[in-house]
Amino acid sequence: MIRFLICDDEPLAVERLRDLVGRVAGTQVVGTATDGRAALAAVAEHAPDALLLDVEMPALDGFDVVEALAQQGTGAATPLIVFVTAYPQFAAHAFDTGAIDFLTKPVRLARLDTAIDRVRRALEDRDAGQRLAELARQIEMLREQRRGDGAEGAHLWVQRRGENVRIDLGQVDRVQSEGEYVRIFHGNASYLHREPISSLIERFDAGRFVRIHRSHIVNRDRVASIRRRPAGGYTIVTDTGELLPVGRNYRAVVKTLVGKGE
Repeated sequence: MIRFLICDDEPLAVERLRDLVGRVAGTQVVGTATDGRAALAAVAEHAPDALLLDVEMPALDGFDVVEALAQQGTGAATPLIVFVTAYPQFAAHAFDTGAIDFLTKPVRLARLDTAIDRVRRALEDRDAGQRLAELARQIEMLREQRRGDGAEGAHLWVQRRGENVRIDLGQVDRVQSEGEYVRIFHGNASYLHREPISSLIERFDAGRFVRIHRSHIVNRDRVASIRRRPAGGYTIVTDTGELLPVGRNYRAVVKTLVGKGE
């Protein structure tokens, strides 16, 4: 019997994974967690054989959990790692790391069955500790993949109506925060993506994109003009006529946009 711990900050995703794992013979879900710290505590309590671990979580993400487990040196209780992610580009690097597998949301039963078979074979090989150590060494590479490192050709995968759409970050017009999500404006379309704007800004080329408000990022090439408001402060006008506020703490950005002082 393979004992799984599920860690994902989305309750619906947890329930879906629990249901799917329950359909595979020879498996058992011994616990769930909705954040990284809870996952570490659950590993200590339940000693699962494997983690179904979400990459994107607030505070302590999936990569942080792996590093913490590696530092703890859990020995015989070392769990195998199956990442669950909304970023399909990670999958191409899955077997360059110590991760057993990378599952892309929404997870399909057939794909999960394949991952569980890999877990089963790894348990027979008794190499969980070695895999965890290797994965911990590769975490920074995976973080760079997630950020895109601001490099030319960096991209982001977003979900839209049951499909994954690749967005060239260099061609994004602007980004607007909507609670726990951001709306990415790209040409004539916009996409809702679950990620804090403070994290997403790290993916963009700082020479081309600028954060002008706690809720707004804009492509410098899309700025048509900057208006001074009668009551003080500024409003940015995009080349499509949209009006974007400049936050009080971001007014210095006006200087970088016009290339001179006020």
